[in-house]
Amino acid sequence: MSFVFLMLQDAPVPVLSLCELCLSRVCWSLAQLCDSRADGSLRLRRAPCLPTETADQLLHKMTVEGLLNDRTVAIFRDSKALRLRRAFIRGGPVSPGAFRLALCPHRLQDLDASRLAEGQASGAEVLAALLTNPELTSSLQRLSLAGLQLGWDPLGPDGGPSLQAVGHSVRAVGGFSSLRALRTLNLADTGLTDAALEEVCSLPLLESLDLSRGAVTSLAPLLGCRATLRSLSAHGLHGLRRQPVVMPTAHGVPSVLIRLSQLRHLDLSDDRFAANDVPCDSSEVDEVVQRLLEGAPDEEGAPDEEGLILPALVSLDVSGRKAVTERAVRAFVKARPSLVFLGLLATGGSACEVLASRENLKVTGDADETQVCEALRRYKERECFLQEALVLLYNLTVDLSTPRQDLLQLVLAGMRSHPSSLQVQLVASACVFSLTTQDLAEAMPPRLLAAAVDQLLLSMQSFPSHAQVQKNCILALCSDYILLEISFNRYLATKLVMTWLSSHDDPTLQKMAVAIISVLVAKLSTEETTQMGTDVSIIRHLLGVVQQRASLGVVDNTLRFALSALWNLTDGSPAAGRHFVQCQGLELYVEVLESYCSEPSVQQKVLGLLNNLAEVEELQGDLMEEDLLDYVLSVLGDPRVGVEVRYFAGGFLAQLSSRPKAWTLRQELLETIHQQLHLTVMTWSPAEREMVSYRCFTPFLPLLQTSQPAGVQLWAAWAVHLVCSHNAPHYSPMLQQEGVVLLLEALALHPGTHADVHALAWLTLHLVGARQQARRAPTGPPHKE
Repeated sequence: MSFVFLMLQDAPVPVLSLCELCLSRVCWSLAQLCDSRADGSLRLRRAPCLPTETADQLLHKMTVEGLLNDRTVAIFRDSKALRLRRAFIRGGPVSPGAFRLALCPHRLQDLDASRLAEGQASGAEVLAALLTNPELTSSLQRLSLAGLQLGWDPLGPDGGPSLQAVGHSVRAVGGFSSLRALRTLNLADTGLTDAALEEVCSLPLLESLDLSRGAVTSLAPLLGCRATLRSLSAHGLHGLRRQPVVMPTAHGVPSVLIRLSQLRHLDLSDDRFAANDVPCDSSEVDEVVQRLLEGAPDEEGAPDEEGLILPALVSLDVSGRKAVTERAVRAFVKARPSLVFLGLLATGGSACEVLASRENLKVTGDADETQVCEALRRYKERECFLQEALVLLYNLTVDLSTPRQDLLQLVLAGMRSHPSSLQVQLVASACVFSLTTQDLAEAMPPRLLAAAVDQLLLSMQSFPSHAQVQKNCILALCSDYILLEISFNRYLATKLVMTWLSSHDDPTLQKMAVAIISVLVAKLSTEETTQMGTDVSIIRHLLGVVQQRASLGVVDNTLRFALSALWNLTDGSPAAGRHFVQCQGLELYVEVLESYCSEPSVQQKVLGLLNNLAEVEELQGDLMEEDLLDYVLSVLGDPRVGVEVRYFAGGFLAQLSSRPKAWTLRQELLETIHQQLHLTVMTWSPAEREMVSYRCFTPFLPLLQTSQPAGVQLWAAWAVHLVCSHNAPHYSPMLQQEGVVLLLEALALHPGTHADVHALAWLTLHLVGARQQARRAPTGPPHKE
């Protein structure tokens, strides 16, 4: 089953197929589906005989999900049930032994073992393992060892394949000549030497070769496969430039390349274009480029009958070569009507008018968006070119007003390809911001936005001390839609933004960072909030923000967001409450209460946090300050103050006055609180909106006991009724599970319950659909306390 697509907003949005979903589930359930061998590796407990394509997809899925390692790859040792033909293990941490045991028993046709994790199998070790299976050597047609060191030596003493121990590594010698079926070979970034190239070029069926960034000093061996070679990538061969011309002209770089008459694709790009000290226009390769573009004949051999060099060529990449001129580009394109690709990024020649007249011609360059996008697609593995293309894209999207998910996908692909490149992550994170700013994010597929956030968080982790990377990521994250609607690791995001906040004081970014933290903390699970609250540094830094803004006497979003974050962090977290008190937060909040007495938004958040502290029995002693309680009592009874503030004042007082044995202040004050709670709550009209939300109702259980004073019961019953009246389907199961319904029923049935409490309890039970017990309450008016 292949990928399926849904058409949303006129753009194809990839949707995982059932097969993809099942494979993902299998990958993440291997521990449950497998037994362990004596060596610790996994073996499927019941291995079905999967189709080859499905087995290939399973290995690929394990790799891209980051689940491939020596232990998990061992499930493929069963080559009868899980038969592989195309093995993709790119970047996986697989050792030589695990590779040999798991993958070499299969008759592979295609193997991508490029860029295996550092310290794992080398290119020579992979090759040596392949040679252990004669059937595999005759079936393998495509092989990529890009990024792996070959450690190549000349042939062994007998002139055939051999293994030699060199230091602590094993070098495969003479191995490529045994892979007689190879048609495609990628040896980019392998340190390929002249001796190795000589052997590679002896392969009888070789059609495609990538020897980029190798250590070769001569391309003469390529003449050995010129009858079959159709595609050659040879960029970054800087050793060729340093070699003096001591060979005959027929073996020089220009003559060799021009005699590869069957070539259809040739890559001679130069990714050192940005280095001013590199003479890019004086090498032998530049001479080849000039001849190709201008159509000059070869000194050693005449061009074809139409006067073209490499007449079969339909794809040429010369990006980064500064000597390219528009005149040469114009001549080249006009002479080749079958041309399908021309790489001209960072050459200065991509604005040639003839390029736009060829509909089927793909061009990488800087002339327009189409060329830039083509560069992003083609060069995602080329760090220097990718960076250049991202800079161009950013300049194109600064004032973007139309959602472009296609561009965002290209940017994310580049970020994934170079997670450790500062320059790529710097420019790419800026592009993500410009592509998701304001209303653009809401038009993007949620799964794509989630992937974008994951990449931003990875960038923040990789470059914690780089101010601009952190700034770009924070700017991109500061979106209500992303923070509230998109699924991602909010706990990690909170930690990363908090880390940045603790070491920077830029006012604009501080405001954004605090806003992000405020929103994220509210979305964390109870467990995550508790874990976050155990970090005293987080509480200390947020209190520092509050103190800074309060000392200036300002009422701004930074202050409000910091107060909200602290409120949510202390919700249901005794550890966070203790840290708050230890960091002198209580003293600061008392000052804020008095200083901002006319600011309802500030008062609400401060009193909300004090509610959280009052719910923790061990912290109630710290709150027994008569001046504080007198002030909060005055707020509760002041009709000029809105219900959204008085509600939290009532909750704070209800919690502190609900435990008479712990009360350490005047008894008259306790009685006054109970009376004022009752009088005030009865004046509150039903709220038009949900003022508060609760993760659990455990703190209400002591307040709803039949032994509590009516004022305490009334505040708690009003609070439960408030949230149920706005979202009963959400809260009803919680009330049932946590025992609140039982307590409300008990209040409704108890003869000593005050009439006001009884009525409110009955109304709440009616809302949650639990009226059976309440109907058995006495028909007459209950006794008033």
